[in-house]
Amino acid sequence: MAASESPAGPPAELQTLPELRTPAALARQHGITRALAFGAHPDDIDFGAAGTIAALTAAGVEVTVCLLTSGDAGGFEPGRDSQAMARLREAEQREASALLGVRDVLLLDERDGFVKPTDELVGKIVRVMRQVRPEVVISPHPERAWDRLQKSHPDHLACGEAVVRAAYPYVENPFAYPELLAEGLEAFKIRHLLLTTAPQQQVNLRLDVTGQESLKMAALRQHFSQHPDAQRMEGFVLDQMRQIHGGAGYAEEFHWVTVNAPDTISGF
Repeated sequence: MAASESPAGPPAELQTLPELRTPAALARQHGITRALAFGAHPDDIDFGAAGTIAALTAAGVEVTVCLLTSGDAGGFEPGRDSQAMARLREAEQREASALLGVRDVLLLDERDGFVKPTDELVGKIVRVMRQVRPEVVISPHPERAWDRLQKSHPDHLACGEAVVRAAYPYVENPFAYPELLAEGLEAFKIRHLLLTTAPQQQVNLRLDVTGQESLKMAALRQHFSQHPDAQRMEGFVLDQMRQIHGGAGYAEEFHWVTVNAPDTISGF
């Protein structure tokens, strides 16, 4: 090495990584006791946030899972009809969620492959939000990620858009969906969104789930109908988690959005 040269620092991509935190620390800081995770299909939530969910439930946070579709258009086995696939995938999700410490799995009735952020769907999501009343909502990101287009299935984008619309303004507007108020489901304010599958430039939070990676893999294995090469899938996911961590552990990445902070003024 020449005298004028300095030792090489860490790779540029590691210099710009967001702060690494644990899910338990995040929950303590923001007073999170309940979380609600939305996915367009069975396995979406487990790919994006299973390690985080396992860590949250271990820390005493109550997590509810809500799927927009039953995933009846998925799978690789020829000859299986869509109703049978829907029943199988619902069972797979319930088994996967149970491994992560999740007791409640809700299922809406959107059509797999054709999810749209309609007023009707937003209303269904608002209903679930008002029933669960979480501090944080986990969801796919509504923006397309060009760095890996597979993250941005149209159903994922539609799910993210519908969830974000529901989180603001509809869930907190007592005049929106008045039939819900008539049922006793009162308006309230979502504090935070934890968005998976984000475009890389939107990622601003890494959660260290080291020690939960085996539970994440166990949850993903429950979705056996979707993985013709489970070993390759597991290797890819673990490699991604190591890269996100940037060190010797495993992490998941998110776009963390504060919807309502103590100083938030409605409309601004």
